[in-house]
Parts: sequence; structure tokens; C-alpha cells
Amino acid sequence: MTTQAGAIAFFDLDLTLLSKNSGSLWVRSELREGFITPWMALRAMTWILRYQLGMMDMESAVLTAIASLEGDDEEVVRQRTWRFYDREIAQLYRPGGLDALEQHRRAGDVLALLTSSSGFMSERAKEQLGLDHILCNRFEVLDGRFTGRPQGGLCFGEGKLTHARALADQRGVSLLDCVFYTDSASDLPVLEAVGRPVCVNPDPRLRSVAIRRGWERVDWGE
Repeated sequence: MTTQAGAIAFFDLDLTLLSKNSGSLWVRSELREGFITPWMALRAMTWILRYQLGMMDMESAVLTAIASLEGDDEEVVRQRTWRFYDREIAQLYRPGGLDALEQHRRAGDVLALLTSSSGFMSERAKEQLGLDHILCNRFEVLDGRFTGRPQGGLCFGEGKLTHARALADQRGVSLLDCVFYTDSASDLPVLEAVGRPVCVNPDPRLRSVAIRRGWERVDWGE
């Protein structure tokens, strides 16, 4: 199945377009540079592992991570995130993902990043990849400092579907004419809503669902 010309091609970021999880790399970078303690790093890595094993509500972990930013200077964190991206993330895009982006661009589709990553990470990805929209987690700021609260709804699970539907409505297209590429079973709400769900190097749970439902599965390489 192909998308209707001018429809939206949604792309997840971590372990879909990227061959690694940027969250894990970020925790290691923050620890290495002394911005977090070993205990904070261990707790964050435990959250990520438990989520990957299906043992934890990631929304709670995301809210806790956002809360930990309370009082931090927005511009300082932005610049630190951009340096991290340029140093450790920019070279991690899967070849198949770059090919898919180019195919959709040539077809005239709208390119949208749909990710649980931060706005700062997503802004850098948008710039590098030439994307049209970024749908991601954003943080509330007051007087240049983070309040510890999210700005708008979380972009995770059902929240991703809310963001995707809002963009589709804004552009006057149906999600049934759109495609979504992801590796994670946590994105099932969006996969079930689009006309073309594509499972990229899927995690074990998503692979099982994809086989059962006959969804497209692809390997985009490292």
C-alpha cells in the first residue's frame, strides 16, 4: 500500500531512524560530563531497561525526568543537547531510513518526526534531515527556566496519536492516507490508526503483533 500524494509520513526516532537509543546515550553523556550523579544515571538506565522489558509505565518515567529539570536554564540545556547531538547522534541514522525519507520527499509527502524525544533533540534532527514537522515532548519554561512540567500533552503512547491526529487535521488529510514507521510496540495506537503501518527493526512484542496482523516489516540496517 502506498500513501496518497501530499499525505504525511510519520517517523519515530530512537531505534527507528536511529540505530541506537538516544536516551541511553544522553544519560551516559550527562554522567561522563558530571551533570548527573552515578545514582541518577543508574535510576534513569533502570527506567529505560524496565520500559524495554515491558515492566514500566514510561509516561511516569518521562514526567519524572521532566520534573528533574525544574529550575535549570533553558538555553544552557538546549546548547548542551545540541552539542551532544552533533557529537554522538548525527552519524547514527539507518541507511534505510534515509532512503525512505528521500522516497517520501520525492513523492511530495509531508515529513514528520513523531517521537518521545525532547524538542531540542528533535529540532536538530529536523535541521539535519530536512523535515517539515516535529511532534515531540516539550517542556514548560518560565522566565528562561524550566518549571518541571511538560508543555502540552506528552508525546508517548496514546499521546503520540493525539499529536499525529492534530497534524493530520491541520493539514486536512486522513490518518488512513498516512504511513508511520516505528520499532516499538508502545506506538501501537498510531500504527493501528494509519493506513500503512511499517515496523522497522521491530522489538519482540511489535514483531509478534506485526506477524499476526500482516503488517509490513523492514530492516533499515545500522
